[in-house]
Amino acid sequence: MKLLYYFSVCSILLFVACKDSPKKEIAQSGDNINKNVTVADSNNQVPDTDVPLIDDQKDYMIKQVLENDGIIWGMDWLPNNELLYTTKQGQVFRFDGKKNYEIKNIPEVYIRGQGGLMDITVHPNYKEQPFIYLSYASTSGQGSGGNTTIARAKLINDELTDLNVLYKAVPNTKAGQHFGSRFTWDKEGHLYFSVGDRGNRDENPQDITRDGGKIYRIMDDGSIPKDNPFVNESGAKTAIYSYGHRNPQGLTTHPISGKVMDHEHGPRGGDEINTIVKGLNYGWPVISYGINYDGSTFTNLTQKEGMQQPNWYWKPSIAPSGFAIINNQDYGDWNGGYLAGSLKFQYLELLYNVDGKVTKREKIADGIGRVRDVSIGPDNYIYISVESKGIYRITPN
Repeated sequence: MKLLYYFSVCSILLFVACKDSPKKEIAQSGDNINKNVTVADSNNQVPDTDVPLIDDQKDYMIKQVLENDGIIWGMDWLPNNELLYTTKQGQVFRFDGKKNYEIKNIPEVYIRGQGGLMDITVHPNYKEQPFIYLSYASTSGQGSGGNTTIARAKLINDELTDLNVLYKAVPNTKAGQHFGSRFTWDKEGHLYFSVGDRGNRDENPQDITRDGGKIYRIMDDGSIPKDNPFVNESGAKTAIYSYGHRNPQGLTTHPISGKVMDHEHGPRGGDEINTIVKGLNYGWPVISYGINYDGSTFTNLTQKEGMQQPNWYWKPSIAPSGFAIINNQDYGDWNGGYLAGSLKFQYLELLYNVDGKVTKREKIADGIGRVRDVSIGPDNYIYISVESKGIYRITPN
């Protein structure tokens, strides 16, 4: 009888302990979290996403700037206002307003699934530091497959020279998804970039000793800032700035506040916009507003202590790519709005906001095609790249 009673009590305790837990591999993730740093932001509110999406009002002008039948992944401008842009297939072009010039000596690119040649950025102080930066998938290092790589080079006579790899995510893998990878700069001159979880959902995002599912911050030469959040953590990837991300393909710096912001692909539902704060955990995959693509659930949690809520989430997913914030009074009530390209629904989405809260949403360029990148040009107008078509400029009436 005593033995039977013992087993009965143990069974009840085991049931209570497991009742509300997500899947085992997720519940056990996060062993390498820095408990002293990762405290959720004090303004960590569940966002109000009951904001309808209105139709395209067409009160703007749109003009095609250049044609390209590839996937233009990223773009940025030189100080002379000439445009640099990448194609996923592994090309970089310089566009002088009339003609394209292909850049030579591009590093070898690993093209698989979502991976290829991705973002490009020009050093914000280019006259003093004449470097451009590329993110791309590469096979360098050990193991088969590839992973996201960050490099910088000089551009001389339409050729890359002095190429130097600043960061290479490991391990290499043949997985074709979730490479990231966007760039932004803060006002202090730090370079931020994203690497997706590389399809290893249950290991990479919550483990600061592993690459993947992170936003990183480095100096312009690739060195690690001394005040990065995990520089004193044993075994940590010290370039990590925040973690718990899925696949950020939008990264920008707010033109007024200077805060770094991202948006990232959710699973089926749960695409997010986040304000990126040093050392914070953004929850993937322990918390999420999405489900698996087959309709099953992988977590029952949308909130958890120590994990950050998004500023906004889309449900259903729009598959956001490219991210910019308008800072131009010529756009009227668009000014201050967030811009995200939709790969899935083939439009540019404008999210009006007041004090960081979304108040209205509007389709722009509805039906134009898969909007891959969104950027604000040196003329302070909106530029978008559309897969298999090229680049367009959107100006106010």
